[in-house]
Amino acid sequence: MNWPRVAALRALQRQHQLDFIALTPGPSFTYFTAQSMHLSERPILALLPAEEAPPIAIGPHFELGKLAADRAEWHTYGYRDGEPFEQAFRRMAEDHLTSRRRIGIEPTHFRALEWMLLTAAAPGVELAPASELIAELRSIKDAAEVDHLRAAVQCAERALEATLPHIRLGMTEREVASLLIAQLFAAGAEGMPFQPLVQSGPNAALPHATPSDRSLQAGDVLLLDFGATRNGYHSDITRTFALGEIPPVLRRAYELVQQANTAGRVAAGPGVRAEAVDAAARAVIEAGGFGAHFIHRTGHGLGLEGHEPPYIVLGNATPLQPGMTFTIEPGIYLPGLGGVRIEDNVVITSNGCESLTTFPRELITLPL
Repeated sequence: MNWPRVAALRALQRQHQLDFIALTPGPSFTYFTAQSMHLSERPILALLPAEEAPPIAIGPHFELGKLAADRAEWHTYGYRDGEPFEQAFRRMAEDHLTSRRRIGIEPTHFRALEWMLLTAAAPGVELAPASELIAELRSIKDAAEVDHLRAAVQCAERALEATLPHIRLGMTEREVASLLIAQLFAAGAEGMPFQPLVQSGPNAALPHATPSDRSLQAGDVLLLDFGATRNGYHSDITRTFALGEIPPVLRRAYELVQQANTAGRVAAGPGVRAEAVDAAARAVIEAGGFGAHFIHRTGHGLGLEGHEPPYIVLGNATPLQPGMTFTIEPGIYLPGLGGVRIEDNVVITSNGCESLTTFPRELITLPL
């Protein structure tokens, strides 16, 4: 159990009148409990109380055994394979939920399975959204977390440097993706936040197109969007390359995206609203006449998840704070022709914004 984080969570729970926070295995579960459990068809649930009381865990006996090494005195309710899940939830509810309780959940992470079992065992409970409360804590990274993110970025950049010399015309997007994945693990990645995006030519005009059997051709842009996982923390970077001489309109798009990326990084700093970073990057592209082709937000938070708060988007007035880590990734997408995106990973410091990514942002033309 990470007690400093739990103490901060308890203070917010009492402020928001939440008797428990309910978590299933995933990023927040690990963040607060310092435990990792495998989520499958077997229900697993942790309940973190607002008061000074032991946490509660429901799950299969073989998973709950991990808690024995924890200094926390967990109240555990286990079941064996073949036993009805309902019995463990009912026992827990009889011990802890006999009166009306207000329980906070993360709607984007909390499964219907645990929700149905919990509400059936304790029909008087009230479930309330707690995502903003949890994000308030998780979005501020401590020094160790920033170091993990820095290591993840460095791993991804080493993999990119190792991949580029092997890219040749005629290779398929899938072949490039396979090569990049191999280099990520060779560089020390423990995993990936998502399958790499390798998009060439007109496919690069689709921000999230997956690798296909399309062969790389002279005159294409080649967009690589990928990341590495180290110590549970994720990087997420994008660079766009030229395969020979690309059309002038794409070269102009590249220049604007590079300038927009710079504008976003310059604008970011403590006290700056998240939407102001988006506005700074977007203004460059709009002034260049390509505003209609910048079709997504400027960035998203990074940490134990590849996408998490803060979101760098119009309408998000959240003030940036030291320790917040996120992407700055403006892009221009021209249907039928190609697209450009330059994505950096940054951290807000006490006096500005530090880019964790160091790979060049200038347009690189790969040898044919």
